[in-house]
Amino acid sequence: MDINLKNQFLELWKKYFKDSELPITFYYSDDDGGVKMATPAKGWSCLICELAKIRNGESLCYTEEAFKCGGAQRYVGYNVTMRENFEYFLSCGIPGEMEGERYKQSPELVLETQKILKKLPAKGKNVIFKRLDKLEESDNPDVVIFFAKADVLSGLFTLANFDTVQPDGGVFVPFGPGCGSIIHYPYLEKDKEISRAVLGMFDPSARPCVPKDTLSFSVPFNRFVQMIGFMKESFLITDTWDKVQKRI
Repeated sequence: MDINLKNQFLELWKKYFKDSELPITFYYSDDDGGVKMATPAKGWSCLICELAKIRNGESLCYTEEAFKCGGAQRYVGYNVTMRENFEYFLSCGIPGEMEGERYKQSPELVLETQKILKKLPAKGKNVIFKRLDKLEESDNPDVVIFFAKADVLSGLFTLANFDTVQPDGGVFVPFGPGCGSIIHYPYLEKDKEISRAVLGMFDPSARPCVPKDTLSFSVPFNRFVQMIGFMKESFLITDTWDKVQKRI
C-alpha cells in the first residue's frame, strides 16, 4: 500500500467524517502477511462477529481451517459445495428434522441461486484482515470495508456515485450473507472496467454481530483510490455536507 495515499485518506477521513470508525481491509496472500494467525473457534463462529477484533485494530491471518462457518468458507472461496439439505435450511426447512431460515421461498429457488455463485481464488491462499491505518507498504488490499451509520453511509454512497451516469452505477445491494456482502461481491467487482461498491449487512443472521444502526459499505481497493481523489472536489466541501457532518 502506498503509505502517502494511506495518510492522505486518514487526513481526509478525519476532516470530513470526524471520528467515524475507520474501515478494515482484506486481501488474499500466499503467506501470513507478517501478522498473527487466527485461532479457529472451538465451535461454530460467524466471521462478522470475529471481525470485531479487526475493527478494534488487531491484524489477523486466516487459513481455510480458521473459517468455522460453512457460509464463510463458501463466500470467501474455499468451498462452494453445499452441505446436505442446504436448500431446505435456507428456505422452508424439513418438518421434524430441520428448521429453515426462510430466507428464500423454496428449496428449488435456493438451488437456482447457488448455480450462479462464482468461485473466488482462495484455494491454497490465506486471507489477511487489517484495519486500514495498520496497513504497511508490503500490503496489497483487495477490498476496503466500512461499518457505518446512516449519515456516514450517505457520504460514502454519494461519493461512490460521483462520476457515474447510471443510478445504480456506483453501488449495488446483492442478496447474500454478511460475509458475502463484504468479501465475495466486492472482490468480484475489482477487475471490472467500472467497479461498484456493495452496500450490505442486511443478513438477519449476521445482524447480531454489528450494532443495530450499522450497515457495511465495501469497495474494491482500486475504486477506493478513485474515491479518495474525488473527496476534495465533491459535495464534502459544501455547506450541505457541513450540516450532516455536525451530527456525525
